[in-house]
Amino acid sequence: MSRRLVNITLDNLEDLPRRCRRCVFWELDPVSGERAVNSGDPGLEKEAWISATLLEWGSCGKIAYVDGVPAGFVLYSPPLYSPRSVAFPTSPVSADAVLLMTAHIIPEFSGGGLGRMLIQGVAKDLTRRGVKAIEAFGDLKWEEPSCVVPADYLLSVGFKTVRPHLRFPRLRLELKTAVSWREDVEVALERLLGSMSPERALRPV
Repeated sequence: MSRRLVNITLDNLEDLPRRCRRCVFWELDPVSGERAVNSGDPGLEKEAWISATLLEWGSCGKIAYVDGVPAGFVLYSPPLYSPRSVAFPTSPVSADAVLLMTAHIIPEFSGGGLGRMLIQGVAKDLTRRGVKAIEAFGDLKWEEPSCVVPADYLLSVGFKTVRPHLRFPRLRLELKTAVSWREDVEVALERLLGSMSPERALRPV
């Protein structure tokens, strides 16, 4: 089974689930979002948002593929690019953080670690860009797929609550702690091997 992560672009936006492809919950403020749904084309609004964010800020989402099949995705951006974020009772997002807007795993691919893989992909991207943390609004009463990520999922991949709420706590992941276990081990091995002379390494015990 092969897995790969790719950045979301206008070329692969169609690989998002149809409901998500036409959703502008995060991308527009509540009034504009409702207007787009009722009288406009939310799919075009989504394209416009992706295009503008890529141009002005850079990569803002990732899609996970399993054996070439889209299996999940995540969207993220500075809070300035997500008008909906200020509507949450636990806003605003911290000034040094990027907002994890939404994430979704196709049901048949759930339970396989794709959620952690997506978050690690976001963490690596943002760490390279000098971002200190990722924040997200979690849903403590999540029951079915929606635009807000389940709080339990965020906690399971390393987020910690920074502002509690009965329904929508704000959670935070410090990027210095988001390195995968495998990378930690590789770094430790490199340091260990680098500190050993060839003679010492080959000396019989």
